[in-house]
Parts: sequence; C-alpha cells; structure tokens
Amino acid sequence: MSASEAFLLGLVQGLTEFFPVSSSGHLVIFQKLLGLDVGAGLVFEISVHVATLVAIAMYYRSRIVDLVVGAAKREGAAWIYIGKLAFGTLPAVGVALSGRHFIEQQFSKPEVVGVALLVTGTILWTTRWTVRSAHATDPTWIMALLVGCAQAFAIMPGISRSGTTVAVALALGLAPAAAAEFSFLLGIVAIAGAAVLMLSDVTSASPELLGSVAIGFTSALVSGMAAIWLFVRMLKRQAFHHFAWYAWAAGAAFLAWLQLEI
Repeated sequence: MSASEAFLLGLVQGLTEFFPVSSSGHLVIFQKLLGLDVGAGLVFEISVHVATLVAIAMYYRSRIVDLVVGAAKREGAAWIYIGKLAFGTLPAVGVALSGRHFIEQQFSKPEVVGVALLVTGTILWTTRWTVRSAHATDPTWIMALLVGCAQAFAIMPGISRSGTTVAVALALGLAPAAAAEFSFLLGIVAIAGAAVLMLSDVTSASPELLGSVAIGFTSALVSGMAAIWLFVRMLKRQAFHHFAWYAWAAGAAFLAWLQLEI
C-alpha cells in the first residue's frame, strides 16, 4: 500500500464514518478499485477506525468530561448514562466474539458490500418520517439495547453504523441531537473494543504497513472532524434521509462494476 493509497483510504474512512454510508463498505470498495488485498486490509481498517474514535472524543469532549466528572462524584445521572452505553454495547460484543471469523470473511466478498449499501439506503430513507416525531432527550434502557442491536448488525461491511443506530434511535423517539450523541458515544466503546481484539495483528504488522497506518490515521482524523460537524448539522435540519440516494447509487454502481469485471 503506497502513501497516496493510505491517504485516500484514510480520507474515505474519515468522511464515511460519520456520513451514514458505511465506512467499512467504502474501504472495501476502494481497496477493490485500487487492486489491494481486501482481506489483508482489516488491520488498516481497524487503525483508521481508531482515528475516527479520536475525532468523536474531540467533538464530544465536553460531554465525555461531564460523564467522567459526574461518575467520579458518584452522580446518578452520569452512572445511568454510562450504564446504558455499556448495556448497548453488549450485542456488538456478542456478535464480534462469536462471529469474528464469519465477519472477516465478509470483508473479502465485495458483492456483500454492494447489497448491504442498498439495505443501508432503505434504512436511512425511513428517517424521512421518524425524525419528525422524535423528541425524547435521553435514551431509555430499552432504546439503548435496541440501538445496540442495530450497531451489532452494522458490523457487516456496507451497513452504516452511524446511519443504522441513528435511524433506530429516531424510530424509537429519541431526538436527533440526542440520537447522534448516543450513537457516537456508543461507537467509542465499540471501536475501542475492536481495536483491542486486533491489537495482536497490529503489533505483528510489517514496518511498511505501520507507515501506511500512520498516514491513513492522520487523514482519517482530520477529515472525520469535518464530517462529524456536517453530519450533526444535517440531522438537526431533518435532511438525514437524503444520504439514502447516495447509498443506493453507490451500491448499485458497485454491483454493476463487479458484474462487468467478471
């Protein structure tokens, strides 16, 4: 993987992690288009996901500090919210631990991404109606669990984690800003867990791959900071469902390209 390819893939990750069009799916697509080894790209993919984790932490730094300080002071509201984040993480942990081999196989099947993007588009389109009646400012325990199930489903490449979790949160009545916050804070836990699972693969990576990881990490961090701001802005303006058109077009175009390649 060249420096320019690492930069491009990092840019793609940073933008598509927060735009609800599946960052993992786009990494598979671009790796395929660039002729890279898609299966071997999982270490790089986890690494640039960590960069977007840092972007989330920077964007929601005030909220995170409030939770940490509140927990230290034994404030009930802080511990309850943290508990909901932990509760919502359980489905993804279960899927990751029990189905890791199956999930890794899907990253080497580009056609899965094309179909999954079509599914993502359909999920996003539902927010056209649900966002209008979503007014709750704090997730319930049931909301946390169901949003967590959506996150577990989004482990599949091509299914947008941010898009699916926010769509489910909106459908359950959680207001746009609150839905985005819970989704992204939930993502910190999930991405950190995935990074820990992949730690042995990263430490055994070649110096060349580590150099590419560093370039991709930086690119993903900078682009991610810009993308998360625009994501939240569009969600508040109830324009979230427009991303469905892109997901449908990208999925259909990629499936058509794969057929032509055959």
